Amino acid sequence: MAQKYRIYINEKVVLLTVKTPDLELGYKAIDAEHFDLKIVYHWALKQKHKLFYVLCNDAKAFLKQVIKDNFLIEAAGGLVTNQHGEHLFIYRNDKWDLPKGKIEKKEKTKIAAVREVEEECGIKVSKLEEKICKTYHTYIYKNEVVLKKTHWFKMRYKGKAKLVPQLEEGITDVRWFSDREVPAITNNTFPSIIDVLVKEKLIAEKV
Repeated sequence: MAQKYRIYINEKVVLLTVKTPDLELGYKAIDAEHFDLKIVYHWALKQKHKLFYVLCNDAKAFLKQVIKDNFLIEAAGGLVTNQHGEHLFIYRNDKWDLPKGKIEKKEKTKIAAVREVEEECGIKVSKLEEKICKTYHTYIYKNEVVLKKTHWFKMRYKGKAKLVPQLEEGITDVRWFSDREVPAITNNTFPSIIDVLVKEKLIAEKV
């Protein structure tokens, strides 16, 4: 049984968990029995709290039901590392991000992840490695609250090609960051990206 999952609403976190989190951190409870992501989305944005939790018997089963009850968009992307040990980030919507995009119809997840990285950064991925994790966040799409599930993969790049941001996708910069530089960008990135960086031990976990 999975212990916990996170769903992000902008900078806010809804934790699906089988154990009550440390309430001293400022977590606010949401009733599991009447949970509706469409309602919670708008409600949470109006709250001063940033951390919320839903106590449930089985977090994985609860997440599956949330997915079933909402319009799901699946995406894929990657954390690309070059031969110097540097990691590839894009700058979009005034935040540092990792390259990712929607999975096309009948497209395999791994193929979509590589395609999106290559399109958004102007490079050719040398090697696709193992999956890192999945993240979940919500936003408004065509006036409807939707849930996006993103599959993240490790990738390698060997080469010296000039990075080319995909301007038509709103990307204004693409840049390599060393291990030492990565923690600095966490002040201007998304919570779901922090999850990926924590999984890869590039930064320490924080609430």
